[in-house]
Amino acid sequence: MTTTDHLDALPGPAPRRRTRQARIAWGDHVVRVGGNAPVVVQSMTNTDTVDAIATAIQIKELAQAGSEIVRITVNTPEAARAVAAIREQLDRMGVNTPLVGDFHYNGHKLLSQFPDCAQALSKYRINPGNLGAGRKRDDNFAQMIEAACRHGKVVRIGVNWGSLDQDLMARMLDDNQARERPLPVSTVMREALVHSALASAARAEELGLPGDAIVLSCKVSHVQDLISVYRDLAGRSDYPLHLGLTEAGMGSKGIVASTAALAVLLQEGIGDTIRISLTPEPGGDRTREVVVAQEILQTMGFRAFTPMVVACPGCGRTSSTFFQELADSIQSYLRRQMPLWRERYPGVENLSVAVMGCVVNGPGESKHADIGISLPGTGELPAAPVFVDGQRTVTLKGEAIAQEFQNIVEDYVHRRFGAPASDTSHSV
Repeated sequence: MTTTDHLDALPGPAPRRRTRQARIAWGDHVVRVGGNAPVVVQSMTNTDTVDAIATAIQIKELAQAGSEIVRITVNTPEAARAVAAIREQLDRMGVNTPLVGDFHYNGHKLLSQFPDCAQALSKYRINPGNLGAGRKRDDNFAQMIEAACRHGKVVRIGVNWGSLDQDLMARMLDDNQARERPLPVSTVMREALVHSALASAARAEELGLPGDAIVLSCKVSHVQDLISVYRDLAGRSDYPLHLGLTEAGMGSKGIVASTAALAVLLQEGIGDTIRISLTPEPGGDRTREVVVAQEILQTMGFRAFTPMVVACPGCGRTSSTFFQELADSIQSYLRRQMPLWRERYPGVENLSVAVMGCVVNGPGESKHADIGISLPGTGELPAAPVFVDGQRTVTLKGEAIAQEFQNIVEDYVHRRFGAPASDTSHSV
């Protein structure tokens, strides 16, 4: 074997798991989940749903950031009454993002008492563990499924570690204790999650909900548990799966934990929608969870959402913070432009930009990017060569390097991606 023969065997992502395809629609805007559709990014509001204006504004912000589906809390009659007003406000703002109603405990009543709410939502999220016990639970679940059938809506059956059906869990623990060699309790709990999701989906189909109107999720808060549960769920069903590490946490911990879990599953071809459940920093931007979800999918090569900026980490050669500031400025600029560029410049999300801090890797990385700049490091000549499509085109100097480089990027985007879009379809 030659020294490069092993490269042919390097693993890539596994083929996507074959699933049914759910269509989550509002008007003529359709988001396809599962089948051969790309992995979809979801998010959830944290406003009080009763405040229809504030909720609609946050939904618009999440949609502009790239959330293709947005979930809202529907927990009280007042919240249910506000849903139709939220949908109307979004329609007036030209935001056609489908809305998911997050129901617990009283969803059967709210969907029955507020038909405008039931119709304005595109999808219902049902947690079987929060619908009561025994016959009451079965009746409440049936009412929610019947509402979905009546209004033609998709349902996500979302089982959660923290609100698992206690009757089911007790039965399975008793059965386990009767085994000659009982399994670990954690193994029984994981099986209970999967069993609850699959049994609920089967019951929904018995009640008349089409199999292609069902999405499943089994959320837990520990990485290895999540991976194990979803591997099992994927092996035992062909429903689309919604991925997410629940209660992931705040800041870097939440981002790292979510990425560690979801990247493994996505690499194995498991997962059709994702949400990053980050605890916001005090006063933090809710759209952060959307950006992280997009960056996971884009860095893994599954989708492209916004031009990617390659930047070096800095070292003793780059004691000046200028290249850090420029990298941050360009990255922020590109993301701000995307709501406009997405329509005006199809394909721009595949653009690559390099902002490098010194001569060591700067020219090389800049040549590999569509557009790159190699800034002067400590002790280097105060000149910044710019490379476009691998060719050195200009050398920038002086105080206006940042603005001049941004102008070069903008001009390149216009020249390369300026052709009008040929497909005006709103489907994802």
